[in-house]
Amino acid sequence: MPDIKRKIINDPVFGFITIPNDFLYNIIKHPFLQRLNRIRQMGLAAFVYPGAQHTRLHHSIGAMYLMNEALTSLKAKGHEITKDEYNGALACILLHDSGHGPFSHALENILVRDIRHEDISLLMMRQLNEELNGALDTCISIFRNTHKKKFLHQLVSGQLDVDRLDYLRRDSFYSGVTEGNIGSDRIIKMLDIRDDKLVVESKGIYSVENFLLSRRLMYWQVYLHKTAVAAEKMIIKTLLRAKELVSQKRELFASPAFMYFLENEISLDDFHKKGNKALEHFVNLDDNDIWCSLKVWSNHDDKVLSLLSKSIVERNLFKIEVSATPKTDEEIQIQLNKYIDKYGIPEHEARYLISYDVISSNMYNQADDSIDILYNDGTIKNISEASDMLNIELLSKKVEKYYFSFYRI
Repeated sequence: MPDIKRKIINDPVFGFITIPNDFLYNIIKHPFLQRLNRIRQMGLAAFVYPGAQHTRLHHSIGAMYLMNEALTSLKAKGHEITKDEYNGALACILLHDSGHGPFSHALENILVRDIRHEDISLLMMRQLNEELNGALDTCISIFRNTHKKKFLHQLVSGQLDVDRLDYLRRDSFYSGVTEGNIGSDRIIKMLDIRDDKLVVESKGIYSVENFLLSRRLMYWQVYLHKTAVAAEKMIIKTLLRAKELVSQKRELFASPAFMYFLENEISLDDFHKKGNKALEHFVNLDDNDIWCSLKVWSNHDDKVLSLLSKSIVERNLFKIEVSATPKTDEEIQIQLNKYIDKYGIPEHEARYLISYDVISSNMYNQADDSIDILYNDGTIKNISEASDMLNIELLSKKVEKYYFSFYRI
């Protein structure tokens, strides 16, 4: 039997990661995965945390490592996981984010309408499965939660999945925000299965509590940081203006893949249509397409597009105000009038220079798959009952904040 040369990746978060076999190595080498190396994991957060330059590929490989650790630990506790299920689960976590567009979540509903990145990930899995003659059948069934072993899907997408365990550790490391540095290794070692559902041994309850608190802190301190939100709203407004100009047949620089989405309103049905170019163009789209266009648009003759593009490139971001109540129509109109007077543009165009929205987040949704704690006597309690430190009701509460961002003049 020939020796298989193991591929090893030196990861700054987990150390040396060994790619288990050639099947998974070939998935990582595929253009669908390599594209993720050109998409930042944290979108525009680098405007706030300059070290946050890591990519979706880094995250996918880290999540694969944690999945491998979890499956190895569960097998050691006597749970049967076949080779096909093992490969399927690792392939699934590698491909789970393949449907992300440029800047990750920031542009999810701008380039395409009402399409989740998970929908596109599934399309890419299915196309890759055709290339691999059905080798991803198990991977797809795990992703869609149709596989008979439901705990495998929980590891990919659940309250305590390896996706979250990696991105909290990784985003904390690269951003320098230490509050997100969770004990992922202990959580994984404490995982077990009862009635085809993941549970956490009671010895791991404090690590779970830390995970829930860390996730809350990371969301409001990093992912929903007001400056990162301002940058996100700004680039959204820029692309909406670009789409409007393209619809008016104005000349505009863009790569072929980017132009396709500027010219067309793409729905999920378009991705499914035989012969449609939507998926082909999508897989050729990454952060670089947007940055190149923004640099060129900085000198466009459209005042609004050039103002926004130049400001993003030079990091002159929207000023942003956060409050418990939304701005009144009168306050919004006062801000619009300033742009109308200064730049001599109509109100319709001035509206591209402001953005207002409500941002909400709840860190633990008890309606989803619960986090269950397993005690030595075999009893199982939901974390909301088991925790004597956390107020789960408070963690479950939906927090809302009103943002008003606007171009600085």
